[in-house]
Amino acid sequence: MRMLGFSLAYFLVILDTTVLTIALPDLRASLGGSLAGQQWAVNAYTVAFAAALLTGGAVADRYGAARVFKLGVAAFGAISLLCAAAPHLGVLIALRALLGVAAALCTGGSLGLLAELFPEPAARARATGLWAAITGSALAAGPLLGGLLVDLSGWRAVFLINPPLALVSLLIMRKVGSPRGVRGIDWQVQVLACAFLGLLAEALIDASALTGLLAGLLALVALAALVAVERRSHAPALPGGLLAATWPELMAGTVANFAFSGALFVLTLLFQDTDHLTPAAAGLAFLPLTLPMTVNPLLTGRLVARHGPRPPILGGLALIAAGLVGLALTSLTVPWLVVMGFGLSFVLPALMAGMVSSAPPGTAGTAGGVLNAFRQVGATLGVAVMGTIGRPLLAAAVLTALTCACYGLASARARRIPVS
Repeated sequence: MRMLGFSLAYFLVILDTTVLTIALPDLRASLGGSLAGQQWAVNAYTVAFAAALLTGGAVADRYGAARVFKLGVAAFGAISLLCAAAPHLGVLIALRALLGVAAALCTGGSLGLLAELFPEPAARARATGLWAAITGSALAAGPLLGGLLVDLSGWRAVFLINPPLALVSLLIMRKVGSPRGVRGIDWQVQVLACAFLGLLAEALIDASALTGLLAGLLALVALAALVAVERRSHAPALPGGLLAATWPELMAGTVANFAFSGALFVLTLLFQDTDHLTPAAAGLAFLPLTLPMTVNPLLTGRLVARHGPRPPILGGLALIAAGLVGLALTSLTVPWLVVMGFGLSFVLPALMAGMVSSAPPGTAGTAGGVLNAFRQVGATLGVAVMGTIGRPLLAAAVLTALTCACYGLASARARRIPVS
C-alpha cells in the first residue's frame, strides 16, 4: 500500500510534464501569448523541476525522505489549485515554476523511500519496475486525460485532478516516517542552477532575438559561477564521484527525455494545428507511444534484476532512434510511436534502478535527484530546440543514435567510483 502512496505522487509529477502540452491550443485561445509563451508554460515547470532536483534529493537525505515527500505532495496539490485559477499567462508561468519545485520535493522523497523500503538490489530493481509501471501510466494518461478534460471544461481542468490525488497519497503515507541524515545542502548551487537553466531555456526559445543572445551570455556566466561554487563547496549538490561513475546513464537519460518531450511538443502541434484533431482525439493519437510505458516496465525490472541495467538501456535507445526515424521519413505514425514507446519503457526504469542501486547508503535521494535533474534538462531543451529547428524528429533520431553508441562504449569500460 505504501508503494501505491509514493507512486501516486510521482504519477502526478510526471502527469504534469505532459498533461498541459495537449491543452496548449486551448490555452492560447484563452490567455493569448506567442509560441515562446506556450513553450514557457510547459518549460517553467520542467526548468524549476530540473534545477530543484539537484538539491531536492539532498533535502530528502538530510531531513528524512518521508517528511520531505509529504511536504512536496501537499504543496503540489495547493499550487495546482492556484494554477487552475491563473488570470493570465504570466501568472500561470510563475505558478508552474513553483509547481516544479514542489515536484522536486516529491521526487526526492519518493526515491529515498524506494531505497529505504527495498534495500536489497534485486528486490529494488523489481520494485523500481513496478514503480515505473505505475508512474509510467502518467505518461499514457497525460495526453489522453488532458485532451478529454480540455474538451470537457477547458485547459484549467487539467490542474484540478491533482489536489484529490495528492490528498489520497498523503492519507496512505500519513504513518510512514524516515530518519534524518547528516548530509549538508548547498543552497548557493541551487540558486545558480535555477538561473543557469532558466537563462539557457530562454536563450534557446528566443534564439533569433537580442534577448535570446543576452540570455545565452548570462547563462554562461551563471554556469561559470556554478562550477566555481561547486568546487569550493563542503556539501556539493553534484558529488564529483557520483558524476564520474554515472555520466553515461546521465547522458542517456538527458537524451531520452529530450527525444520524448520534444517529439510530444512537435506532434501535438502537428495533430491539432495541421491535422485539425480535437484535443481528445490528439490524446488518443498518442496512446501507441505512451501505453508501452505503462505495461513494459515490469519486464524491464525483471531484466535489470537478472542482467543489470546496460542491456535494456542500449536496446531502448536503439528503439527510440528507430521510432524517430520512422516518424520523420514516413507517413505512418502508429507503428513508429509504438516502437518509440517501447524504447522509452526499457530505458527509463533501467536508468533509475542503476542510479539508485549504485548510490552509497544515505545518498539514494541525491543520486535519483541528479538523474531526474538531467532528464528534466533534456525535456526542457527538447521543447525549446525541437520547436525552432527544421526536421526536428530526424535531428533527434541522429542525436539518440549517437548517444546509444557512446553509452555502449562508455558503459562497457565504466567503473563505479565512490562518492566523495
